[in-house]
Amino acid sequence: MEKRNLKIPIDILGDRTFSILEATVYYLKNNKKLSYRKIAKILNRDDRTIFTVYKRAKKKLLKKRDK
Repeated sequence: MEKRNLKIPIDILGDRTFSILEATVYYLKNNKKLSYRKIAKILNRDDRTIFTVYKRAKKKLLKKRDK
């Protein structure tokens, strides 16, 4: 999947619980089924950063659901 062909819906950014990066990474991982490495390459970030951001977003989501 190339950067040019990647479409991310704007409505994923509506939940202000998540940062823009968290929402984007979470969407790409869960909806597009991309690997951390692929997401890192697309977003020009380190793999470890993407892993950390995804885990943080997942933790926030679980915390939000528990409320």
